Amino acid sequence: MAAALPTGGEQLLRGVWAVLELLLSGQIHLFSIMLFVMIFSLTMHEFGHAFLVTKLGDNTALLNGRLTLNPIAHLDIMGLLMLIMLGFGYAKPVPFTPRNIKPRWGKAAIAAAGPGMNFVLALVSINLYIWFVGHGHIADDTPAAFALQYMAIINLLLMLFNLLPIGMLDGHYIMSWLLPPRLSTQYDMWNARYGNLLFMGLVILSIAGIPIFRILTRFSYQLASMLVIV
Repeated sequence: MAAALPTGGEQLLRGVWAVLELLLSGQIHLFSIMLFVMIFSLTMHEFGHAFLVTKLGDNTALLNGRLTLNPIAHLDIMGLLMLIMLGFGYAKPVPFTPRNIKPRWGKAAIAAAGPGMNFVLALVSINLYIWFVGHGHIADDTPAAFALQYMAIINLLLMLFNLLPIGMLDGHYIMSWLLPPRLSTQYDMWNARYGNLLFMGLVILSIAGIPIFRILTRFSYQLASMLVIV
């Protein structure tokens, strides 16, 4: 059965950034759903990195306790506070030893594993949402429906955000691998010098009111509708 996402998407988009606002307004159930989904999504993202690092023959992530689905192993306190207060945050990066990764494409594959995990979560959750609502198993205005929608949107947002080729985001490893060797070296030098500054600039501009991340969120919502296959 084919179906479209509901017209209530604008409410969901506003909710992506309103985590602390929900808590302060007493909407504890929605706050709890959003916080759980964010923590689960970040955990799965980092687990994806750790899993592929280990599969490619480097035990660094395993020895550091990162090959686990326990969110405590992956969450960063400051990143979690940002998650609650600003609606976006981060987890601890998964460590690996580059010399242990033999294939030239290894670092790019490890970087892509996190966003890839987010894509899978988004694909599964949006189709579960469409199937359950379309077959009348859950109503569109229930917490379960909201959780599945939000799972899809936040994971697509995490995927797109992490694919930005700046700073320490996953995208910079992928971009470095895609470029010819000479350009790759120049790009790595530029990113090491300016990438994190550019990333912080984007964060500051977003907090100041320029809707940089909201544009990514809207694109995530549009992308979610393209993933419906049931």
